Amino acid sequence: MEKTTEHQDAGSVTEIYQEFETWSVNLGEKTIHAKRMPGFYRSLKYYTGALWLVFFIGPYFRWNGNQAVLFNIADRQFHFFSLTVLPQDIWMLSLVLLLAAMTLFAATSVASRVYCGYFCFQTVWTDVFTWIEEKIEGNPTQRRKLDNASWSLEKLGLKLFKHSLWLIIAILTGISFSIWFVDAFDYWNNLSKLNLPMVGWVTLTMFIAGTYILGGLLREQTCFWLCPYARIQGVMTDSQTIMPTYDINRGEPRGKIHRGGEESASEVKKQGDCIDCFQCVQVCPTGVDIRKGSQLGCITCGLCLDACDSIMDKVGRPRGLIRYASLDEIEGKPAKKLYQHPRTLVYIGIILLALGGIVFGLTHMGSMTLSVIPERQPIFITESDGSIQNKYEFKIVNKTDNDLHVNVSATGGVPGQVIIGAEQPLLTHHGRGTSFTIFVKAPGGNISREVTPIEFQVQGTEDPKVIAKYDSKFNAPKP
Repeated sequence: MEKTTEHQDAGSVTEIYQEFETWSVNLGEKTIHAKRMPGFYRSLKYYTGALWLVFFIGPYFRWNGNQAVLFNIADRQFHFFSLTVLPQDIWMLSLVLLLAAMTLFAATSVASRVYCGYFCFQTVWTDVFTWIEEKIEGNPTQRRKLDNASWSLEKLGLKLFKHSLWLIIAILTGISFSIWFVDAFDYWNNLSKLNLPMVGWVTLTMFIAGTYILGGLLREQTCFWLCPYARIQGVMTDSQTIMPTYDINRGEPRGKIHRGGEESASEVKKQGDCIDCFQCVQVCPTGVDIRKGSQLGCITCGLCLDACDSIMDKVGRPRGLIRYASLDEIEGKPAKKLYQHPRTLVYIGIILLALGGIVFGLTHMGSMTLSVIPERQPIFITESDGSIQNKYEFKIVNKTDNDLHVNVSATGGVPGQVIIGAEQPLLTHHGRGTSFTIFVKAPGGNISREVTPIEFQVQGTEDPKVIAKYDSKFNAPKP
């Protein structure tokens, strides 16, 4: 009974030889029509690709009546729920970018181009576009026949329907990108009235064209010829990096199986586990033959693992002929532990430093900041009554959503000092800095040294919890 089952499986496997019999290097002259096969890594790609839904629906979430996340370039503000980040806090954005870059580098050094295979927008959009193409035009064999067929009403209709859906996705992509920078509902209102500003139309047009061309037409050629990350990956991986790898020792010499399991005992003994079915090539979105080793086109998506494992199951051989493994593992060399990779440890160290800086910035970022610059020339003025006066330039950044009046006070300094220019509460405008000129006058007889520390404080009148302080100095002549 088992022998009969094996013969039936072998017969079903031999049918796939008709799908794909040769392979050549992908130079872009032909469209890659990848086959979709179910499996663990195919499901994983669906799950990770679904994370991009946040890109489409995120701008519609509201918080306290406003857009929850908004990169307001026009007003130079970044709103993240209750948090408002102004240009004065741009250093945290630098740390965020550093954190993202180091995370990408660390992931690449450990597991090669996993970002490309599972998270990259180019990969995800291309996967969606080819999924639509498959639903409309059929499986890869049918799509190749349609591409090679003469133009007819049926072919024209299929192509128009497909490209129309591609354009709809491209338009939604352009709109979704734009509404991260302006209020989503205001944008839709202006768009419906064709009342977008010039920069809005240019941005929308560029994203529609870019999405349609890169995701629908260029596809894998974007990864080959336009993406710089594919070029620099070589310096971030080594023989210990885990990536989809063909076990050449187990697979070679490869050979086809015959219907009904008609191989002789000598043929079976000489033949490796690879049955040369080309299924690993069929499912590859960039048309790479992983059996020829690590290549520029490999985006580490793992789809070839699903294909190979399914074939191994059918022919009764162990899984893992193609698996995530390092080159050292395939060659039988001992694998190093994570802590034995100095480069990865450096990446992790930078990630922790950047993350610490971001946390520090967020926890120490108040609703208002104060900076005080003393007058440099002259540093003080002696009045006719013998008192000494210093001039200060105040810059108050109001990070709240409302204009606030503030009271100015000072601690320390010289006994009997008087603040001039802030007798009444000063108005600060929300979302930007407001400058004021303040004078501090002190009796000459109370001055005991040339430089006296003084701490200024501004406090909101409408909201006393909004406070900012700044340490400065009061200059005077030598007593």
